[in-house]
Amino acid sequence: MEDDILIQISNQIKDRRREKNITVQELASRANVSKGLISQIENSRTIPSLIVLIDIIKALDIDMNVFFKNIHSGGKNFPLIIRRQAEYEHFEKEHAEGFHYQRIFTQSIKNSTVDIVILELEADAYRPMVETEAYEYKYILNGSIEYRFEDSSFILHKGDSMLFDGRLSHTPRNTGSEKASMLVIYFFEEKA
Repeated sequence: MEDDILIQISNQIKDRRREKNITVQELASRANVSKGLISQIENSRTIPSLIVLIDIIKALDIDMNVFFKNIHSGGKNFPLIIRRQAEYEHFEKEHAEGFHYQRIFTQSIKNSTVDIVILELEADAYRPMVETEAYEYKYILNGSIEYRFEDSSFILHKGDSMLFDGRLSHTPRNTGSEKASMLVIYFFEEKA
């Protein structure tokens, strides 16, 4: 189970929607929100308001107590966390082909959240421009990756790193013919 409540809620919505064989568009229509908002919530790119979250849970036709039953706060002591490679969680994001994500760990630290992921990009990987409600740190593990923003692009090679505000529209592209990979760290700020 994820250590961060918001990631747990995102995963719970996605898992329950898939269990009920409901598309993102169907859930959006039932909850009276946009398809894009459901996608952003499921991919931990945004945090739903309480009212929207309740509407989504109702649209999934799930009892609130059942939905929140296995969601736990990170009330453990935090001095050391070890995650074995076998414990990394594979996940996918909407509209991304050839992208392979593995979440290493997520932890709330003093009212903020750090989410650490390994992203592998196939040679022909594609994803449209996205925005994330977090600062993003990228460290290239192997290969060469072009990071595209609205007005600029940068090519990063093995050992290069970058930190940016994820609210800028962005997307990576593997510039080589072999799989490329990077370590990604998302820093979610506490909302006032």
